[in-house]
Amino acid sequence: MSKRDNLYLVGLMGAGKTTVGRLLAKHYGCAFHDSDHEIEARTGVKIPVIFEIEGEAGFRKREEAAIAELTALSGIVLATGGGAVLSAANRSNLRNNGVVIYLRGTPEHLYERTRHDRNRPLLQTADPLERLRELYKQRDPLYREVADIVVDTGRQSVAGMARVLFGKLDLLRRGLPLPDTAG
Repeated sequence: MSKRDNLYLVGLMGAGKTTVGRLLAKHYGCAFHDSDHEIEARTGVKIPVIFEIEGEAGFRKREEAAIAELTALSGIVLATGGGAVLSAANRSNLRNNGVVIYLRGTPEHLYERTRHDRNRPLLQTADPLERLRELYKQRDPLYREVADIVVDTGRQSVAGMARVLFGKLDLLRRGLPLPDTAG
């Protein structure tokens, strides 16, 4: 299996991994997977319920097993959960088995996109924006560590992000250097 056969999306919650992932899968004719949806399908419950019953540690264990299985597949696009990069095993599986795309968004922008979403257990706090800032500070270096491509989500449309990604992926596939810009 070639590393170039798979595309993996990483980034904080609300960055657009699932939406962009579906577009990439359609464009390249690949199967699309979302690790959070896979975990929900396997357990029969939503992520917040897993957090409530097993805590974050229990969820992360399930996530690691799902990502190990998914990264063993070929010809897929995978949207990972925002915290998937916390696991060294996940980072290794992602880095070694596909092209990793980091959809980078500022905590403020991501807050605007997620503030009404009750399906995000880590944001069920008194100050979700501050929580996003903490998560960004903790995870941004890990996302960068595994990423082959970084794209700023900013205020650009999903179609705009997809166009940027198609261009960068084409350069990668042709063995050409990527521009230094994240956009």
